[in-house]
Amino acid sequence: MSSAIPKNHMDVLWHDYTTTDEKKVPITEADLIEKSSIVGRCGLMLLSCGTGAWRVRSSMNTLSQELGITCTADIGLMSINYTCFDGTQCFTQALCLTNTGVNTSKLNRLEKFVQDFAENEKHMTGEQLHSCLDEIEQIHGLYSPIALGLASALACGAFTFLLGGGPIEMLFAFCGAGIGNFIRCKLTKHHFTLFLGIFTSVASACLVYALLLYGTESLFGINALHESGYICSMLFVIPGFPFITSGIDLAKLDMRSGLERLSYALIVILVATLTAWIMAMLLHLQPNNFLPLQLSMGQELIFRIIASFCGVFGFSVMFNSPVQLAATAGLIGAIANTTRLELVDLGHCPPAVAAFIGALLAGLLASLLKSKIGYPRISLTVPSIVIMVPGLYLYRAIYNLGAMSLQNSASWFASAILIIFALPLGLIFARILTDRTFRYCT
Repeated sequence: MSSAIPKNHMDVLWHDYTTTDEKKVPITEADLIEKSSIVGRCGLMLLSCGTGAWRVRSSMNTLSQELGITCTADIGLMSINYTCFDGTQCFTQALCLTNTGVNTSKLNRLEKFVQDFAENEKHMTGEQLHSCLDEIEQIHGLYSPIALGLASALACGAFTFLLGGGPIEMLFAFCGAGIGNFIRCKLTKHHFTLFLGIFTSVASACLVYALLLYGTESLFGINALHESGYICSMLFVIPGFPFITSGIDLAKLDMRSGLERLSYALIVILVATLTAWIMAMLLHLQPNNFLPLQLSMGQELIFRIIASFCGVFGFSVMFNSPVQLAATAGLIGAIANTTRLELVDLGHCPPAVAAFIGALLAGLLASLLKSKIGYPRISLTVPSIVIMVPGLYLYRAIYNLGAMSLQNSASWFASAILIIFALPLGLIFARILTDRTFRYCT
């Protein structure tokens, strides 16, 4: 960011909360303001990783109990208003993020900080604790924009097959998504605004797809009906984390956080689909049905398992997951998503019901594996079901709305909404069945 542009959100000077005289005093013996700064900063850092309000509040409560204070917090998508009490005094603070995103690697490190606080950090001073949090805060992306571009290319290429596309659509979507997400990562790195990042990346992905389509059509006589896959080239913008965490927060009656996350997800989808619709008009592309693939039932099953794994693995890497975590999420997604698709095709199950079962299965599998992997459950569950989010349905709804085909638009919208509601419900019930602390409202 240019130094000539003033920051709209001022930096919080966390080390100013520790005074020179108290630097050698353990945090448990510090004053209320210093204790509250640790609680609030840790909560804000957790919020910046993309986790929901319930997890943020739970972590703040754990730290508060260890410090001998009481904390109440009102948590949104990008801000926290909290008050800490120690029996004689109270301290209230409002904290705000500059942007939102997903960073499962930092989330894992913060959760370990909270879990081990009583054993490892409780004896430290406020200054030392803020230095530890400084170190955690420096955990940025594990991957370069090029690697993230390749991850999105892999995810969207796999997504294309799962939606019915063939090798040509997969290749074009691979190239379009890779370039599109590379551009989005570059813009995000330089702190450009959300709308500009979405518009530029989606427009670039569609443009690359169209150039490849028309180029191969002219040179090699490729069938123009392969244009359908351009939708898949922009599916890397699907806001899976806020979509799913919004449902979880609403289930726990964290209405502010749930509604704000849902609004954010809808904004991203609206801007992305409108951009893709405009590009379709300019480039003369239409979201027709994919050409049929000549595959046997066994071949289709095998390819679905492979594509589901690759798609979830790619999305998990985009969420800054280490390779081991991404591979584990990929295995869960391969089982859950393939089950969902087979229920629709072989069991003639309604797509929304199949989505619920797939998400439930993903949640149960994540609960079984999370202790062995050592990562937060949400780092496994959300990537494993992002591939189930009906991005194609949502785009076709907007496309038909723009073409004033209202009946088709309403039909696509209705199908998409049912699936979108079913996915977090599946995870919520898996969490209720396997997590005793999540089962109650206390």
